[in-house]
Amino acid sequence: MVRRALLIAATAAFLTGAAWTAEAAGATPAASAPRAPVGAASRPAPALVLPDGANPHPVHLVLPPRKPLSAVARLGRELFFDRRLSGSGRVSCASCHSPEHAYGPPNALPVQIGGSRMNRFGVRAVPSLEYLYRQQNFSIGPDNEENETITLQQLVQLGKQATRVRKTAHDTAATAANLVPQGGLFWDGRVNTLQQQADGPLFNPLEMDAGSVATVAAKLRSGGYAREFQQLFGPGMMDNAQFLVSEALFALARFQIEDPSFHPFTSKYDAWLQGKARFTPTQARGYVAFNDPRKGDCAACHLDRPGADGQPPLFSDTQYEALGVPRNPAIPANRDPHYHDMGLCGPYRTDLARQTQYCGMFLTPTLRNAATRHVFFHNGVYHSLARVLDFYDFRDTRPARIYPVVDGKVDKYDDLPARYRANVDHTDPPFDRKAGQRPAMSARDMRDIIAFLKTLNDGWRGG
Repeated sequence: MVRRALLIAATAAFLTGAAWTAEAAGATPAASAPRAPVGAASRPAPALVLPDGANPHPVHLVLPPRKPLSAVARLGRELFFDRRLSGSGRVSCASCHSPEHAYGPPNALPVQIGGSRMNRFGVRAVPSLEYLYRQQNFSIGPDNEENETITLQQLVQLGKQATRVRKTAHDTAATAANLVPQGGLFWDGRVNTLQQQADGPLFNPLEMDAGSVATVAAKLRSGGYAREFQQLFGPGMMDNAQFLVSEALFALARFQIEDPSFHPFTSKYDAWLQGKARFTPTQARGYVAFNDPRKGDCAACHLDRPGADGQPPLFSDTQYEALGVPRNPAIPANRDPHYHDMGLCGPYRTDLARQTQYCGMFLTPTLRNAATRHVFFHNGVYHSLARVLDFYDFRDTRPARIYPVVDGKVDKYDDLPARYRANVDHTDPPFDRKAGQRPAMSARDMRDIIAFLKTLNDGWRGG
């Protein structure tokens, strides 16, 4: 951990010409301890980025196998694009999870339109379906085998007693000791499998609104792939509506797991990790600022290094954070001042409703292909990466730039009821700053970070 902090500081100094020390890199055991002057004997560590933009430590990435899709996955591909399954007959899975848009929404709407008459609006921004094949099950606490013998309620009680550890880019091991929610699918982690995930939008009255299981089963029987169901699952399956729909959802999951387009790992960053690409000076500076706890500190949550098993990073620690993003008035549900989307506490998830220490927490998404998205955060309140970084820079230092001002007072964290606003993260940089202090990132830092984020877009072909 300390070595990584030194590498970050050395690279920052190399790229910016600034002096650096181990203390400046945040390598002290206690972040709150006074910083002592460091003697001239300090030695710079090797840079993370070579002068020509190359990776000084290329790695071999263990990528998902590429092989022909199974018959079940091919059936799932047909279902993924079938609009007939929706109540309106106009919406398929691909309508909101467009393959041409990294399996995210194809437009800049904060929430998508659905329902049987296409006149209903969702309540959350549609996340990408990419890079979910390795998502762990939902749990509360560090990801270890001991959790498998502890009930969710026991973990909740432990979570109440846990002291939050400051999460920094150079101290992910300490972060792992936190008893925090992690894993699962959707913004609130309420399901654990892609099969369960497909079930949600299909029957949600605000989305595909497919109606009953019997209705969907009837469409599956009359579809052009009825024979495929019989061949794969047996002719008796067609008479059992529940089983038939369940197998259809299973096929959708297999399509997402097997098809390489859901986890291509073809970005410039993946090539750079393997020593096959070079960063531009702007991208290199952005990479350093992305990791630097004194600047973006993005890598604290969006982990950017390969695992010990050689698998490429997913740019998410799969944990949950209450960031306090501003309320989005463009969401129709928000016209009701009493309506609040509180993530782990509801309205969709109900098993943690009484665990108010989690209210306002949402899943940390992957940043892969984030530069191709049109809306950001769970409520789609921002439409550009520049605005997202402004939020991180000014939420606490210049809150009037982020939140509405009512009667001369900034209504900070206006999308959470006041009683839950203490859940908002004030610990992790850059959220550890106070009003009036200098923001963590300069305008140049933010431009550089955006340039680096663009290296996470899949489909890189050199240059």
